[in-house]
Amino acid sequence: MQLRGLAPLIDERARVLILGSFPSAASLAAQHYYAHAQNQFWRILAAIIGQPLPAMDYAGKQAAVKAAGIAIWDVYGRCRRDGSLDADIREAQPNDFAGLGKIARQLRRVCFNGQTAGKFAPRLQALGFETVVLPSTSPAYTLGFEAKLAAWRAALADG
Repeated sequence: MQLRGLAPLIDERARVLILGSFPSAASLAAQHYYAHAQNQFWRILAAIIGQPLPAMDYAGKQAAVKAAGIAIWDVYGRCRRDGSLDADIREAQPNDFAGLGKIARQLRRVCFNGQTAGKFAPRLQALGFETVVLPSTSPAYTLGFEAKLAAWRAALADG
């Protein structure tokens, strides 16, 4: 079955775009980004922007990250995949990134959540964006939380 990803969380305040690969099965079911309870994404962003994101409802999370100048999307808009592993993505169709600068004129940096998404760095660089590939917040990537947080904090600090 062909799966369809989520709409981007972006507005005119965005200075940094975080791109994942494709939503997990839990995120697709919930219709919100990083819905899997073990994913460290919301904990990491909470530590960086100083908001209690894990305790917020999804509307609150969206408002908080947008207010912090952060946008969220994925590199793939459609794909076939059983389960949630990036390694199982097939027949993937990339999202159209060409219009990002029209939505968010302050957008300068694109951060990729993991190596699979990071394969798109050259495509975003060609559009004029600075790119950074970050350690995945997925529980499948076993780097410790503090090390992940340090890398993410450095990438988002001056974004």
